[in-house]
Amino acid sequence: MRSTMMQMPLSLNQLLEHAHALYPTREVVSRRPDKSLYRCNYGDVYRRVRQLAQALQGAGVARGEAVGTLMWNHWVHLEAYFGIPAAGAVLHTLNLRLSPEDLAYIIEDADDKLIIIDDVLLPIWDRVRPLLKKPPRIVVFAFSGAPLPAGSESYEDFIAADASAYRYPEQDENEAMGMCYTSGTTGRPKGVVYSHRSMVLHSIVGALPDVLGSSSRDNVLVITPMFHANAWAMPFGALMLGAKQVFPGPHMAGEDLLDLMEGEAITLSLGVPTIWMMVLQALQSGKRTWKLVPGMRMTVGGAAVPRSLIEAFDQYGLTIKQGWGMTETSPLGSITSIKPNLIDAPADRLYDIRARAGLQVPLIQLRIVDFDGQVLPWDGESTGELQCRGHWVAGGYHNQPTDPEKFTEDGWLRTGDVATIDPEGYLRIADRTKDLIKSGGEWISSVELENAIMGHPSVAEAAVIAVKHPKWDERPLAVVVKKPGREVTPQELRELLLPRFAKWQVPDDFTFIDALPRTSTGKFLKTKLRQDFKNWISKTPA
Repeated sequence: MRSTMMQMPLSLNQLLEHAHALYPTREVVSRRPDKSLYRCNYGDVYRRVRQLAQALQGAGVARGEAVGTLMWNHWVHLEAYFGIPAAGAVLHTLNLRLSPEDLAYIIEDADDKLIIIDDVLLPIWDRVRPLLKKPPRIVVFAFSGAPLPAGSESYEDFIAADASAYRYPEQDENEAMGMCYTSGTTGRPKGVVYSHRSMVLHSIVGALPDVLGSSSRDNVLVITPMFHANAWAMPFGALMLGAKQVFPGPHMAGEDLLDLMEGEAITLSLGVPTIWMMVLQALQSGKRTWKLVPGMRMTVGGAAVPRSLIEAFDQYGLTIKQGWGMTETSPLGSITSIKPNLIDAPADRLYDIRARAGLQVPLIQLRIVDFDGQVLPWDGESTGELQCRGHWVAGGYHNQPTDPEKFTEDGWLRTGDVATIDPEGYLRIADRTKDLIKSGGEWISSVELENAIMGHPSVAEAAVIAVKHPKWDERPLAVVVKKPGREVTPQELRELLLPRFAKWQVPDDFTFIDALPRTSTGKFLKTKLRQDFKNWISKTPA
């Protein structure tokens, strides 16, 4: 027997048409560099997306060729999210926080034919352009509202022609629609190429009640950079649903974000833990109060969330929901939800669950594998490398042969994360394989120490790295940033840790600095810390 179902390829164009048909008046709000707000709606976005697609085809961008974006989060970047794939081209978001050398490498590796750039980011382009063998065509968007520099090609002029008769190209659902590059912290960045099929499925699953639980009634603040892992695909999913989208532009301070949350009645927002630490510090500063939507959901990814952060936001009636993913997983891999049999669990147990990386989402499979390649049980104790596979998980990299260090023979992605999964299916990320500390033959998780230290009321941030020890080989060094005007001693931090960890796991070494170095996506840059403290010899007694 054969299926009688229609054969229709999945496409982002279907999401765009759906939003246009049902939600043309739903707002899109963007903050400009001068902090003024620009308002438009999905009807405007639809019209301009088609104009951009038509313009790209007219400019000679061929099907399957990459078009770069060097832009902040705002309405024109949303147009590019849909307009570039609508032309049959590949959306290539460029991380504006990378070095000029890395950006030049990525642009040439992707072979970008054209790049759309915010006028305020032209100084970055001026440093990248001399490094390119053949610079692509540049179209500049006047994000600041100021006149463009002489000789610039205007985005508004580029898309000015009417496109009411534009027809989307016929495409297979497995054709490329977008690409992002990994952060490149352990070598050259690698290109991950997404398909129309993978992104549509990702958007649908992301909206499920036990995942993000988003709907047309949500007002979504997209804090996650649109150049980082598709802004967690929220621009696609929110438009599909008809949710209002709010973009912060370049203003990411805690008070700036709270102003937007209050003014636009935000119900759902997305960002890395660093962002939420800044928001919490603004709330706790006492400088002013904000009237936020009760129960506003904050989705967190990119790094483990300290339990103390979850508890602190609960006091303000705001809910953190933690997830796990990576560029290679588009990025959604797991997210926390409370299973029915655990709803009435004690508060301590519920906080423990919420501080984990959650449950694998539908259409994603997770497993834990030991260093000998054996699949481990979901018992909450067996620790090994986290591996995953699914409909929106990369099986290789752009312009690179399949790497056996990243992909297994039976088709699983090696994530590089060390983790456990408990009998209920909850994932706990213990560390990155490269960040584990091996002391006297025993492994110590830097992440668990960091999260515990950040629970101290005087600590703003903390990172833990391995340093040399003459007998134990490695010992943990805690690098701590104190909150402004607060004090804490190493002994106080040790006393905080001793009830929760074995004595041999607790650092004897602490140092205090003004700020932690970060990657381009806001994570702690431990490679820099290890370099800075490479000559540190641990004080732990032999």
